[in-house]
Amino acid sequence: MDAFAALSDPVRRELLRQLAAGPARVVDMASGHPISRPAISKHLRALGSAGLVTADDVGRERHYRLDRAGLAPVTALLAELAPAQPAPAPPIAEQAFDGLELEVRRVGRDRRAMPGAARINTEHVKTEHTKTEHVDEETA
Repeated sequence: MDAFAALSDPVRRELLRQLAAGPARVVDMASGHPISRPAISKHLRALGSAGLVTADDVGRERHYRLDRAGLAPVTALLAELAPAQPAPAPPIAEQAFDGLELEVRRVGRDRRAMPGAARINTEHVKTEHTKTEHVDEETA
């Protein structure tokens, strides 16, 4: 049985979730399911034939653990199906800059066309302490 067929059963998927937390015995895993221990053992054998779990004999008990290497075909398929990361979009669209340039030109043209508009002229004047002060003058 392949990994995809083994993962098609919801009971097997739940068993894998339990084993992801750490090794467990059949008795421990069967206690959380409404099916019998022999049915849990059958599911674990199917997971073992798919290469998803391994069993270790400890005395008279069998401890099952997840074999993450068996998930490689599934993770490879998911990686193949995942969408490629698109290039991040610029924070501001290029068209917005075109519109901004047009607006700046329009405002400048409107200001120049207004007769008698006050303009502010800034001149730098040296003081005796060698500081630069700004002096604003209104010119018409």
